[in-house]
Amino acid sequence: MHALANRAATALDRSAGPWATRWDELAAVVARLSELVRGDPDAGRRAAQDVAELLVAAVAGDREHRAALSELVDRVVDLHAVACAADPPEPGGLAGWLLRLQTGFAEPPEVRLSAYAAALGEEGLARYRAEAVARFERLPVIGFGRTGAYDRERWALLRVVEELAEHTGEVDLQVLVLTRDLSSGWHYLRVATVLREAGRSGEALEWVRRGLAATGGRGAAGRLVDLGVDECLRVGWVSRAVELRREAVVAHPVWEAWERLRSLAAGVGVWSVVREEVLARLSAPDAGPEAAELVRRVAAGRPPRPPAADG
Repeated sequence: MHALANRAATALDRSAGPWATRWDELAAVVARLSELVRGDPDAGRRAAQDVAELLVAAVAGDREHRAALSELVDRVVDLHAVACAADPPEPGGLAGWLLRLQTGFAEPPEVRLSAYAAALGEEGLARYRAEAVARFERLPVIGFGRTGAYDRERWALLRVVEELAEHTGEVDLQVLVLTRDLSSGWHYLRVATVLREAGRSGEALEWVRRGLAATGGRGAAGRLVDLGVDECLRVGWVSRAVELRREAVVAHPVWEAWERLRSLAAGVGVWSVVREEVLARLSAPDAGPEAAELVRRVAAGRPPRPPAADG
């Protein structure tokens, strides 16, 4: 362990005196570390790694001084990044240390990959990505309607992969992050939105389909259908847009869904055929009371009554 790390370890020991005295010593260690990084980046980097690990471990064990220690951690990590930029270490080793720092402690710090981009290079970033993704993919998917257990490992890896996705701009990484939690229809909607914005229409519509199957026409289903229809019309898939509206009415037979289907189908000249098909499905014996009520309203040409005004 570097001599500066030994000084830090002594200052972190509660038996070394009152907090004010120990804090002054920790501040002096970081100041000396800054000088070392400027004068000898390689030695500064190695010292920064030792000091950072000590401070990160201390954050979880000293709730009273957590904020102050966290600030020191951020400062030391910044100095470590400066040292790496000035004298890059072996990329694979750097990638491994960065992942260990962010996932091996109870309260790990946030690391900005942009500060390490030059030192990591393509080789280091590729190793960092491969290990982070492999570990993240082993996390169980939180299924629809379930409450996921966001333990320390899950939170740490989630933050790592989110930062990696932001740094690289990779849509697949964004999707990977989002699809590890599919506990509600809104999560499916976020996945579909990311894919639509990336111009990946077919995949976006597949996630719309999955979301609708999960929600059973409730919750976020309306927003999912709207997104799917808008994207279909944008790329010229008119029949698929009509199909989405048609299935939305069957899944959740309410007047608003019926009117949206009518508007779309009439606009493309297929309303008469679609109308009879949907009414036949809603009139089936097993369609349920909600479907039967919509069929009665359609036959009477009567939308639901608006709610009565107060007073």
